[in-house]
Amino acid sequence: MGKTITEKIFEAHKIDELAGGVYVLRLDAVFCHEITTPIAINDLVARGKDRVFDPDKIKVVIDHVTPSKDTKTAIQAKTLRDWARRNNIKDFFDVGRNGVCHAIFPEKGFTRPGYTIIMGDSHTCTHGAFGAFAAGVGTTDLEVGILKGVCTFKAPKTIKFNLTGKLPEGVFAKDVILYIIGKIGVNGATNKIMEFTGPVVEEMSMEARMTLCNMAIEAGGTSGLCYPDMKTVDYLWEHIKTEYSSKEDALKDFSKWISDADATYDSVIDIDVSSLEPMVTYGYKPDEVKPVRELEGTPVDQIYIGSCTNGRIEDLRIAASILKGKKISDNVRGIVSPATPGIFKKALDEGIIDIFVDSGFCVTNPTCGACLGMSNGVLAPGEVCASTTNRNFNGRMGKGGMVHLMSPATAAATAIAGKIVNSELFKGK
Repeated sequence: MGKTITEKIFEAHKIDELAGGVYVLRLDAVFCHEITTPIAINDLVARGKDRVFDPDKIKVVIDHVTPSKDTKTAIQAKTLRDWARRNNIKDFFDVGRNGVCHAIFPEKGFTRPGYTIIMGDSHTCTHGAFGAFAAGVGTTDLEVGILKGVCTFKAPKTIKFNLTGKLPEGVFAKDVILYIIGKIGVNGATNKIMEFTGPVVEEMSMEARMTLCNMAIEAGGTSGLCYPDMKTVDYLWEHIKTEYSSKEDALKDFSKWISDADATYDSVIDIDVSSLEPMVTYGYKPDEVKPVRELEGTPVDQIYIGSCTNGRIEDLRIAASILKGKKISDNVRGIVSPATPGIFKKALDEGIIDIFVDSGFCVTNPTCGACLGMSNGVLAPGEVCASTTNRNFNGRMGKGGMVHLMSPATAAATAIAGKIVNSELFKGK
């Protein structure tokens, strides 16, 4: 019987199998940031276990509130910083070199096909875009991962999403994943793997695939995965070129991390995206989704473009193409946060930063701050934000605030209009 990509990864990393179909897996990487990891660090120190299983397999970044905004966040950063130094963790990205974790770690080549990765962050599923099993975990699992390099997971059940047709102009990966979450619900993939396949996914860039996998958790998924292909090789080539004689050789190796044709799935969902429209959330759950046209005219106070979902160079290019030569509405404020210094530099070199500034946007350093209502774009009670982030929970970006999730294209158009509208790139209804 054939196996899914996740079953193959589990089999290759299995150290032990416990009762109830629970696997003990060897980890290839443990990712850490300053919000969740200090809790684990302090507990390990208190237990006399201030050590790590392998400093080369632990990657650390300060990204959620950066630079620190108050004493509490400064202490969190210092705890992480001191721990990384004590344990000789060389891949530590401090202020000035840091970026949003789920953007900078792939950019540095730390995510590879077939890897097992954990992090104390729910959107760790982003890394599945490379054909890796990547999952967010709680403090106890994070501590064990840091200390022993292992983690336990139940045997995976997988939902396969077969995306066919052709995406209409002006419709993007963010619209696709919002549509899927709206279709299956916030509990539709609970404790399951969301495997994204089909010709539409094959056509997507790595940036778009990361957007797709990033929001698997919003449907309850443990992880989202795409198959590695030549686009994966191209993205990683700078980091793997000494390991393979050619790109074709790398592709051949990566191809073992593809589901077998006769693999068994919990369910298979076929979606033809040919008539898909730009989507937007309207309530306080990620599955409360409508076509943008149904919310057209809804006034907003703030536009936010950034995050681990849509802060990559492809996202900034799309938004800039709409903003170029235009001004945002006097009734709104716009904030853009390129997800890494590398993305910021590329956007600067391409004139994208100039376009944002000239249109009236505030350009900030790479940070997660606004997304979870901690800094760099917190909403006041009653305010509404058009956001390219991943969660629209009540109070997510500030107590009493409302968040409408959308693509960078829709966000840019909304900034100009001062109210929710479809972008000029969409030629449909």
